[in-house]
Amino acid sequence: MAVGARREVDVAIVGGGPGGSTLATLLKKYEPSLRVLVLEKEKFPREHVGESHLPPIGAVLHEMGVWDKVEAANFPIKIGATYRWGNTNDLWDFEFLPPAKFKDQARPATYEGQRRLTAFQVDRMVYDDILLRHAESLGVEVREETLVRNIEHEGDRITGLVLADGSRVEASHYVDAAGNTGLFHRAMGVGAMVPETLKNIAIWGYWDNAEWAVEIGVGATRVQVLSIGCGWVWFIPLGPTRTSVGFVCPAEHFRKCGKTPEALYHWALQEEPRVRDLMRNATMQGEVYATKDWSYCADRLCGENWFLVGDSCGFADPILAGGMTLAHTGARIVAYSLLSILRGEHDPDWLKAHYDTTQRKRISQYIRFAEFWYSFNGCFTDLREYTQKIAADAGLKLDPRQAFRWLSFGGFGHEDFLSPGLATFDLLSVKEVTKFFLGEGDAGWELNKFNLFRLNLEKARKIEVPIFSEGRTIKAEAWHRDGATLPFVGYFREVVEVLRQHSVLQDIYREFEARARKGARPG
Repeated sequence: MAVGARREVDVAIVGGGPGGSTLATLLKKYEPSLRVLVLEKEKFPREHVGESHLPPIGAVLHEMGVWDKVEAANFPIKIGATYRWGNTNDLWDFEFLPPAKFKDQARPATYEGQRRLTAFQVDRMVYDDILLRHAESLGVEVREETLVRNIEHEGDRITGLVLADGSRVEASHYVDAAGNTGLFHRAMGVGAMVPETLKNIAIWGYWDNAEWAVEIGVGATRVQVLSIGCGWVWFIPLGPTRTSVGFVCPAEHFRKCGKTPEALYHWALQEEPRVRDLMRNATMQGEVYATKDWSYCADRLCGENWFLVGDSCGFADPILAGGMTLAHTGARIVAYSLLSILRGEHDPDWLKAHYDTTQRKRISQYIRFAEFWYSFNGCFTDLREYTQKIAADAGLKLDPRQAFRWLSFGGFGHEDFLSPGLATFDLLSVKEVTKFFLGEGDAGWELNKFNLFRLNLEKARKIEVPIFSEGRTIKAEAWHRDGATLPFVGYFREVVEVLRQHSVLQDIYREFEARARKGARPG
């Protein structure tokens, strides 16, 4: 664009990473006539840290229509992680899917069955480029090597973006998906909560021919998260021969140790015997990277005509690898919110309040976990019990094992898993709902222990919540009590209606089957 030129669009997105690409893709998928512009300061492909997914990302990729492209890149399948923490040398494994249940499967595979329960470990240079090009293929205008110099605004309303070449972009709505650069923060006066205990630095590099710590079936593995006292080391296979290996430690430790980032990095890798052994035949690619890795959460995530997405909302220490999941799922909520606002379907303030509350709560959950991780030395039992407290504050009554699994899967509320397929209730759904009652163990044992169920809505109050499905935002009734929300829609409505009629588990199961065979369609 020429100096002084003006470009008018419906939605201007600053940042072409996973958050920006997800938002842009869903906007164009569900409203192809929208003029969506992505402004990215770098030229893709480019290196970027943060390679580990959690299972909720798969559903977003599938909805974006980009799952097949990502799967075709042959990234390792992540089925969990191996941790060592605190004052013990014991290793403990967390798994989305137990290795014994992981079936060998030719790749590329479709998004179904066991692949709904697993995740990816991605080379961000490749992954981010796939997502941005996919958005472009849907008609999103992408401008790389384009720097935003200034945010013009009147009060809490953004009026334009001034680019480095002197041109100007005007939009109905603006989104900052440019990471932790603080672009909108500074312009709009947004403060942030910054925990003093989580001011860390991250140092990392990429290696050829490191051995995988564990290889399960066709292309599945676990990431390694290993404490060395003054910090921790990550080991994330990104492909058959490429591995991301990093070190996280307090910024204060880095200042006092007297080492350069590169020297500290290589010292840390030698201090960790498991990683040292896996890398005995590996060679390093390129340079050592370093960045400030401070956790924070913005005081607010949206304004009159703008939103924050991804790391611009906040950053939680990567112990549980929540960053990419927060970016993808948060961008999905913003996409649905913007679609509804632009169509004039729902109150913008109601939608913004939902996003702001939901996303800041999720970031805070991860920050609380990381604070405990760094502040205490103990055993895995301590860690799980603390996670139980986090779950309780989210309105979930879970035992320590279930609570750790909940947060490791992303720490999400039930409403996120209603899409796609909100309007259907088939035999597959029956199996999923039945798992909720039977648990993950042997069905016979569980039936003997828990065969009576009672619906308890005492002291619950009715509220309205947004449900996002197939490009539309549905205002649904829900019951809310002690921080927990039960939406009266989809599978949950079916469960409530069945529990009003039956209390014996066998009768509940038969009722689900009968409804499925009749083609019941929840409202």
